[in-house]
Amino acid sequence: MSRIGKQPVTIPSGVEVMVDEAMIRVKGPKGELSIVRPPLVTIEQDANEVRVSIPEDKKGDRIYKSYYGLTRSLINNLVLGVTQGYKKELEMKGIGYRAAMQGNNLVLNVGYSHQVNIPQEEGITFNVVDNVNITVEGIDKQRVGQVAANIRKVREPEPYKGKGIRYKDEIVRRKSGKSGKGAKGAK
Repeated sequence: MSRIGKQPVTIPSGVEVMVDEAMIRVKGPKGELSIVRPPLVTIEQDANEVRVSIPEDKKGDRIYKSYYGLTRSLINNLVLGVTQGYKKELEMKGIGYRAAMQGNNLVLNVGYSHQVNIPQEEGITFNVVDNVNITVEGIDKQRVGQVAANIRKVREPEPYKGKGIRYKDEIVRRKSGKSGKGAKGAK
């Protein structure tokens, strides 16, 4: 049985959850999100919490259990998104690497012969601090993570000098490179 699925999702004040046959919609102070209702689970809604359950005879079935925890996590992510929002922080390491905002575009200078322009999507905001720290914010957890991953993919951190774009708390494993003794020409 899923330990995550057993927990009810608490609905804070100011948040409205609507569950129908096809969709789950959550409306809150920061906006509105919706997902397609996953199959095989039952969703019950009270005044201030949502519970997810599966039939008693299917509790040992692997597919039912996976949908059980997934559905609860998705609903919780929707509620957190419309109340608090999500944020991913990236940092740039490298000589001459910098970021700037030009209108609604994020412009990156990361060692290429050209600038890389990343347009700001609807519902996603960029913030640049000190020309090297980028913050991606929004209410949809999946989209915030995907946009941050796309920015990181422009210049992934390399293992020798650590240059590139990385997440704020990411640890880049470093390689030692060539050794000094045998590199100049062995006899």
